[in-house]
Amino acid sequence: MKAEITKKLELWLGQPDLAEDLRAELVSLKRAAEGDANGAAAAELNDRFYRDLEFGTAGMRGLLGAGSNRMNVYTVRRITQGLAHYINERKRGAGAKRPAVAIGYDNRIKSDEFAFETACVLLANGIDVHIYPTLAPTPALSFAVRHCGCDAGVMITASHNTKEYNGYKVYDAAGEQSLPDEADAIAARIEKLDLFGDVKTVAHGFADSFAEKLTAAAARFSDAGDARLAILPESVTDDFLDAVLALSMGKRNFSGFSAVYTPLNGTGNIPVRRALAAIGLTDLHIVREQEAPDGAFPTCPYPNPEKKEALALGLALCERLRAEGCPPDILMATDPDCDRVGVAALHAGAYRILTGNEIGVLLLDFICRSREAAGTMPKDPVAVKTIVSSPLATAIARKHGVEMINVLTGFKFIGEQITRLEEKGEAGRYIFGFEESCGYMSGAHVRDKDAVNACVLIAELAAACKEEGRTIVDRLEAIYREYGFCENSLLEFAADGESGMHRIARIMRALRERPPRELFRAPVAETLDYLSSRRLTADGRESGIDLPKADVLEFVFRDGSSVIARPSGTEPKLKIYPAVSGATREAAAAAARTLRDEISALVNGIA
Repeated sequence: MKAEITKKLELWLGQPDLAEDLRAELVSLKRAAEGDANGAAAAELNDRFYRDLEFGTAGMRGLLGAGSNRMNVYTVRRITQGLAHYINERKRGAGAKRPAVAIGYDNRIKSDEFAFETACVLLANGIDVHIYPTLAPTPALSFAVRHCGCDAGVMITASHNTKEYNGYKVYDAAGEQSLPDEADAIAARIEKLDLFGDVKTVAHGFADSFAEKLTAAAARFSDAGDARLAILPESVTDDFLDAVLALSMGKRNFSGFSAVYTPLNGTGNIPVRRALAAIGLTDLHIVREQEAPDGAFPTCPYPNPEKKEALALGLALCERLRAEGCPPDILMATDPDCDRVGVAALHAGAYRILTGNEIGVLLLDFICRSREAAGTMPKDPVAVKTIVSSPLATAIARKHGVEMINVLTGFKFIGEQITRLEEKGEAGRYIFGFEESCGYMSGAHVRDKDAVNACVLIAELAAACKEEGRTIVDRLEAIYREYGFCENSLLEFAADGESGMHRIARIMRALRERPPRELFRAPVAETLDYLSSRRLTADGRESGIDLPKADVLEFVFRDGSSVIARPSGTEPKLKIYPAVSGATREAAAAAARTLRDEISALVNGIA
């Protein structure tokens, strides 16, 4: 075992108040490493200590466990101390009101514990806390930041990752995830902190259960002294749902319409069902095995609604109901923190899973047509999508006179565009934003993707199509016939641990350094490097890119097809997005298969 890893391990084990479960993990691994013939335990210890868990624009996300490269109470306290320094340095001043932070948490293992520890560090640093007493979707946290006039927000969640993970998302005063400059500033403060010696927290003489601890802390920090802890009332959730329902596209006839819904054991169960009931969708069937919150995800090991496996039980319920003569029209599945939704629709006697791009295109089309019909389309309307999302959305926007803004991957950049409009008094111009990974949002009530909002819109879209005697797949086919076929794909290359991080960096470096003509068989018209903000054409012309710097590469072919590559900000993966257009579905699909095979061979060859 490396000397620096041994030193860090002993530092942790030398802490007198180290949590017993974390101490037991490390002692067990140390003993295993000392007698380990194949080095597996030593490699595990190296992965736990070779770096500090990084904080970036996606916050902090990692495996649960002991070590500086794991999510645990100590890494959570450290990141919160850095956040507290950042807030106090910016917000304190003569006559300034005491800063405040809103906190939410999902169903994951230790989420409530991490939320409480976050509150304790903030209180110790003189910062007020507004905290949800029960599970809350991520968009509800974004809403609470704005609703309570907070300076920041913290959401404890690992979104769609497997049960072994948890995470920590930071939101700014506008309710959007921290943008790069702010994230860098917070990270700089975190990096200066000793994990054990530089963190302040209030005394931990509270009862055992989360509810009891929260009640006791609220009573202790209830006056106008150094800091105050306020438990958010149910009315905040009610106001959030009212804001979602205000974005309805109009009353629909849900008689004879039915749906299946699964929260995938996450936070969506209550808010999504309340919202759907409010718009009149009463024939709603719930996947019972996935109804109750459960951080172990016993029936869905990878709770990502982009993946077919996550929809398996929902599809099975659809088929069972269909066999009984009551076929549901749609299936909706929200991820654990309820900011993304996957969809399958009944069409021609079978259930078809729709991609995030297809739902994004359908919803933009539906919102444009509905608002035009109702006379509610704003002047100079704006829609926003990420650069890896379907170009069909741009064509739809153009037809309806909607300005389409393209931003980097990450919904925070969509939220940033809404905030810019709001600062000019023009938030009403925004009508829709989406990213291909099943994230959608049609209002300015929050600044993050909102699956409660999306479920309402998807149900209304499906009901509107049924009123016309067709399905949402029929509507999608009509869009393809009008605008052309586009095959969007996602290739993911997993790369775990320190070696995986280096592998991804090596692949991205090779893609940057090798000329495009050596990378792809088809002629490349433009190469865009978002890290250097540089756009280079095949004939040597160079120009800039007016977007924040990011480790992203884009290759645009002469026929308009493209390939985008980027390391994931939330998982140890390299993600590559081929987008291929064609005159027919068959032509686009065939070209996409060829390009995917070429990319896989290219990446595996580099690795």
